[in-house]
Amino acid sequence: MTPPRSPTHLFLPLFLVLRVLLVSLQWRTSSSAILMSLKNHRITHHSRTPTLRANQTTCPIFSGTWVRDDSLPLYQYTCPFVDPEFNCQMYGRPDSGYLKYRWKPLNCELPRFSGVEFLERMRGKTVMFVGDSLGKNQWESLACLIYADTPQTHTQMARGDPLSTLKFVDYGVTISFYKARYLVDIDVVQGRRVLRLDDISGNGNAWRAADVLSFNTGHWWSHTGSLQEWDVMESGGTYYQDMDRGVAMERALRTWAKWVDANVDRTRTSVFFLAISPTHYNPAEWSAGATASTTAKNCYGETVPMSGTAFPGEYLEQMSVIDEVLKDMHSPAYLLDITMLSALRKDGHPSIYSGELSPQQRARPDRYADCSHWCLPGLPDTWNQLFYTALFY
Repeated sequence: MTPPRSPTHLFLPLFLVLRVLLVSLQWRTSSSAILMSLKNHRITHHSRTPTLRANQTTCPIFSGTWVRDDSLPLYQYTCPFVDPEFNCQMYGRPDSGYLKYRWKPLNCELPRFSGVEFLERMRGKTVMFVGDSLGKNQWESLACLIYADTPQTHTQMARGDPLSTLKFVDYGVTISFYKARYLVDIDVVQGRRVLRLDDISGNGNAWRAADVLSFNTGHWWSHTGSLQEWDVMESGGTYYQDMDRGVAMERALRTWAKWVDANVDRTRTSVFFLAISPTHYNPAEWSAGATASTTAKNCYGETVPMSGTAFPGEYLEQMSVIDEVLKDMHSPAYLLDITMLSALRKDGHPSIYSGELSPQQRARPDRYADCSHWCLPGLPDTWNQLFYTALFY
């Protein structure tokens, strides 16, 4: 369209030249400087679509590589909040190199986690993690990161089922974990456990008052038989003995999304969603030429991350479901997109060094190695550094 003729059109060429020069100058500015300039300015994330990852306009913080950093870890395995199932050093893991890797985005530096700053900024507020044991993994990591910086602060821990709560009394800050592996409700009807794909009101009542909510789900949707927590599914008034698990997960997530849009005041509550945490049970995904006869059966014995910036395995179907659901939300949750960076960390799992395994089970890594959860200290500390960055920078 030809612009209207007016005296101002005479200045258009000059304006374009100045704009090109400005863009060029901005391009040369280090994105790390841009990221750090955001300090003390809260970002409103919920207005972004899920396809625009955290801080992509200034720093693609989920794209990068793992680099050695001997200043890590930020706390020790003696942290009082680490459960035995995640405490690899306590239960005999002989190597410690896996603790010495820092996530380095491609063209910037992440701010270092500060427990003091976290407590000061969150004074009087509540942070709640909702989901499965990967959410618990992250919750305990955050507790230890904060505590390591403020060891003299008074804390109160109350562990329960489904709710566990840690309060940093001097600051009035509460961080909690609410166990809801499928997010939606499970009711017992005539002795049968019914997974309500369309109902989240029971669980949701416990989440309403939080100032920051971080959700996750994923692994439990693939469990079958005695490992699943339900006997039948219910959707739209119809009961199902089973259904395609991707379809079931999507229905449940859309129920969750509708609940968040209808019940969470996004002007006062920040909402995050933790992307799918990958497992490492198949060496063929990271070892060129690996076959079923390969000696390595899983993550057992892995001591270093994969190199590079991309995981050679397949894109997880569950992530497609999450992306679609978040995209359709009225106010999309902020996706903490940790899947790829975690997929590179085949070395970070408890393997046989979990307090939940017996000596007999530890002697059978091919069968009992835990390649789903993560050691603490370990990878979830990076999730929380990214969470901290997204929350405050």
